Amino acid sequence: MRVLIDACVLYPTVLREIVIGTASRGLFTPLWSERILEEWRRAAEKRGETGIAEVEIAALKALFPASMVSSTAETEARLSLPDADDVHVLAAAIDGGADELLTLNLKDFPTRTLARDDIQLRAPDTFLLELFHGNSRVLKDVLDAVMSKAAGHGIDTSNPRGLMKRARLPRLGKTVYAS
Repeated sequence: MRVLIDACVLYPTVLREIVIGTASRGLFTPLWSERILEEWRRAAEKRGETGIAEVEIAALKALFPASMVSSTAETEARLSLPDADDVHVLAAAIDGGADELLTLNLKDFPTRTLARDDIQLRAPDTFLLELFHGNSRVLKDVLDAVMSKAAGHGIDTSNPRGLMKRARLPRLGKTVYAS
């Protein structure tokens, strides 16, 4: 399964770490464009995290060298979305051969528009929850690694459900960390 990942999923860090962790274990093939990675870098820059983003982007490019896709002007020209700034994201999904588009901005991508190109719109929480149900051990390993890394960076992980909720993964957190 080929999944185009929107910038809003690549930044913030915990969400990205979980999504990329599942991709690195072979559960799906991640896709992105140079423009999507640039949006991530700009978002990080606003929070004073440009250097970190640049290192993380370089690491992603090295880890997934075949994940970079581009779009054509022709594809972009035929698309119309509620937010014109998102056209490049859908165009990259189409031209990159994505099966799914992973984003937090569901309202900006009408499912009928995506259906014309056989692309399914997915929210990270739903996407990862479905992966968990089919690959619980793998997802639990990914989550354990992310929690360990977060703790190593001084993030309080004593309430993993709360951390998952802040990462916009409340249903996955509730399922995995039910107590």
